Amino acid sequence: MTNETKIVVIYHSGYGHTKVQAEAVLAGALSVEGATAELIEADEAAASLDRIDTADAVIFGSPTYMGTVSAPFKAFMDASSAKWQRQAWKNKIAGGFTNSSSQVGDKTGTLQALSVFAAQHGMIWVGLDLLPGNNTSGGSDSNRNRMGASLGAMAQSLADQGADVMPPEADRQTAHYYGARIAKAAQRWAA
Repeated sequence: MTNETKIVVIYHSGYGHTKVQAEAVLAGALSVEGATAELIEADEAAASLDRIDTADAVIFGSPTYMGTVSAPFKAFMDASSAKWQRQAWKNKIAGGFTNSSSQVGDKTGTLQALSVFAAQHGMIWVGLDLLPGNNTSGGSDSNRNRMGASLGAMAQSLADQGADVMPPEADRQTAHYYGARIAKAAQRWAA
């Protein structure tokens, strides 16, 4: 009997778009044999940080607001300082994803904030290993990693469209792939 790998996806979603992305990350993690995963909203995670202690991997997700994480996600980050001081999450696998209404939207700032946060906790960051999907004449907006990210998964959700249609399928597929990548990395790290 093999041990299950536990993945926790902690996210904030202001308009529902980042939740859709989080659900795709979760589905990707769950697609890996031997992995369990759960979604936790950032405010709930801040109130019960001990739930994260037993995870093998933590995937952080926040919309990009004004070039960085949202205030509710930042509140979760700030609430984790006691865990940081004890290095309670040290050597856990970590990754991150973000979403904004603009194609660029300074999403890299959010992924950098998430990766620095993970590094401060002593976590092992896993990036996205997909080549950019839309940077040649043969590429298209329907390819995975159409945003061209490396640090984590990025998505774009048009501001005038709801979470029932945004983010687009390519970004959902990218998030699914990334969730599976994190789960597999956690399994390798634990072996």
